[in-house]
Amino acid sequence: RGGKRGEASSKLLNGLEATRRWQRMSREKKAKIVSELEEAIISCNVAVLTDYRGMSASELTGLRRKLRESCVEYRVVKNTLARLAAKGTGKDFLIDSFDGPIAIAFGYDDIAGPAKALLDYVRSSKSILSIKSGFLGDRLLTPGEITVLSKLQPREVLLSQILAGMQNPIISLLRCLNSPLRGFMEVIHARIKQLEGG
Repeated sequence: RGGKRGEASSKLLNGLEATRRWQRMSREKKAKIVSELEEAIISCNVAVLTDYRGMSASELTGLRRKLRESCVEYRVVKNTLARLAAKGTGKDFLIDSFDGPIAIAFGYDDIAGPAKALLDYVRSSKSILSIKSGFLGDRLLTPGEITVLSKLQPREVLLSQILAGMQNPIISLLRCLNSPLRGFMEVIHARIKQLEGG
């Protein structure tokens, strides 16, 4: 019994200490963090909000390292500051998503990159990390849509498929145009051979 009380009081003290640290943070520092978050929200192509509840610091570090390899920035955010940043960027639809321990994976290149890297990490590490939501431009994404997004081919593959699709009709047209000409040339060659042999 004493152990549970000790744990509860320890958690309470940790919570109080976190609150004190938050209150001691200067207005300038808070404004700087909000400004950095606004910049990240504006400049990213896509972002995925995750609930990292229950993950250890070493697991978060490993996740950050894996995401960095995929050119994804992963930031743990204070909900109050994140709400201010969302409001400041005109993405009010995000405000309700900032509840509980939230970290955001910002993708600046491939729109499927953050979703793919996060879901790969969850699968390979059997992590308890959960996807809460995300956004693509001015559209809020559900966890299901983020899963679909993770299955998209990389941008380069999609572009090559589009280019191949554009080339096929042109190649078919050239074959059709060359076909009668080729037949005419075959008739001329046959006639030349016939005249030379005859």
